[in-house]
Amino acid sequence: MHTDREACLRAVAAKDPRFDGWFFVAVKTTGIYCRPSCPANPLAKNLTFHPSAAAAQQAGYRACKRCRPDASPGSPEWNHRTDAVARAMRLIADGVVDREGVPGLAARLGYSVRHVQRQLQAELGAGPLAIARAQRAQTARLMIETTDLPMTDVAAAAGFASIRAFNTTVAEVFALSPTELRRKAKGRPLTSAPGVLSLRLPFRGPLFPDNLFGHLAATGVPGVEEWRDGAYRRTLRLPHGPGIVELTPPQNGELPITGHIPARLRLTDLRDLQVAINRCRWLLDLDADPTAIDHTLAADPVLAPLITAAPGRRVPRTTDGEEFAVRAVLGQQVSTAAARTHAARIVAALGEPVEDPEGGLTHLFPSTKALADLDPETLAMPGSRRRTLAALVSALADGRLDLSPGADRVTA
Repeated sequence: MHTDREACLRAVAAKDPRFDGWFFVAVKTTGIYCRPSCPANPLAKNLTFHPSAAAAQQAGYRACKRCRPDASPGSPEWNHRTDAVARAMRLIADGVVDREGVPGLAARLGYSVRHVQRQLQAELGAGPLAIARAQRAQTARLMIETTDLPMTDVAAAAGFASIRAFNTTVAEVFALSPTELRRKAKGRPLTSAPGVLSLRLPFRGPLFPDNLFGHLAATGVPGVEEWRDGAYRRTLRLPHGPGIVELTPPQNGELPITGHIPARLRLTDLRDLQVAINRCRWLLDLDADPTAIDHTLAADPVLAPLITAAPGRRVPRTTDGEEFAVRAVLGQQVSTAAARTHAARIVAALGEPVEDPEGGLTHLFPSTKALADLDPETLAMPGSRRRTLAALVSALADGRLDLSPGADRVTA
C-alpha cells in the first residue's frame, strides 16, 4: 500500500487507525516516523511512506514518541499469504533469526540467503537482519518500561549481542538512551515478580470479544488452559522453557474501534518475550483487518445482520500448530466435553509439568515426541479416529507434516 501515495495521504488525513501497521509515515523535516493515525499534522509535501518500521529505521528515521509506531498492530498480510515473504515474516516474528541467524531462516524457507534478502528488501524495504533488529528494539522497550531489570539483562533478553549494540540501537530507534526511556516511563507499574511482565497487545478494531474468549473458555483443556477471575490463562511451549500467559478481554462493554488486550506473561526465560507475544497475537487473531472482513461477510444476506450486531469477530487460533492439529482430531468426538476429557487425560499422562503460583495450570500440552509414545488403543474413541490420530502424530514426528509458523501451507 505504501506505493499508493494518494491512498496513504487520505489515510493520514483521516487519522485512520485501521491502517496502523499497513504502512509507516516518515516526516523528512523532523526525522521521525509515525503511524498513519498519529495526531501530528505534518505537511503532505514532507511525507514519505515505508512498508515496514525496519525500512523507516534503515532510512534514518526515529520512532515518534507520541504515537509509538513500533507498537502498531502487525500487517494482516503475513497471516493469510502463503508466499516466501509472508513465511519469512512469520518466522522472524517467531524468533528464528535471533536463534538461528539468516542462514537458518533461509534453510527453513528452502531458499538461498541472497534470495531471501533480495525478496524481503524488494517488498519491505529492509532485509531480515534489519527486520529482526526492529523487533528486538521493541522487545527491549517493553522490558525497559515495564520491568526494573538491569539494562545488561534487558539487552541479553532482547537478543542483543552486546550492551553496546543495545545502547546504540535503542538510541537510534527511539532517540533516547535506555536510561532515559525508563525515566520517562516512571510512574507506570513495574513488574515485581521475577520473570513476569504486564503489557498490552494492540489490535486493529473493531473487536467483538465475546465469541473469541467464549470459545477459548468453552474448549479449554484442563491443566493447559483455564478461565479464572475474568481472564483466559494457558501454558506456552517456548524455545527456552515453558511460560504462562493471562489474557483479559475488554471490560467496558463497548465495541472499541481500537484498543489493547491486557496480558501478563510469566516466562522461564525473558529471551522468549517477543515469541510469546507474537504467539498470543496469533491466538487472538489481533492482526486481522476486521473492517475488510466484515465488508466481505456482510455481502451475504444471511450473515449481514449478524455482522451488524457484532462487528469485529475474530477466529480463535492457537499458540502451537501441532497441538491444534491433535486437538482437532480429538474434537471430532460427540461433544466438546468428551473432547476436553480425552485431551485432559493425554495431558496428564504425557504433558510436561509446570508450576503456576497464580492458578490451576499444571502442564504443557504434550510434545510430538511425547505423543509418539501414546497408545491410541487406550483412548475411548472409534477405531478410525484412533488410526487418524496415530497417523497424524507419526507425520508430525518424522517431519512429513510441517505446521510451524513458516510452513509452506500449499504443501502442508
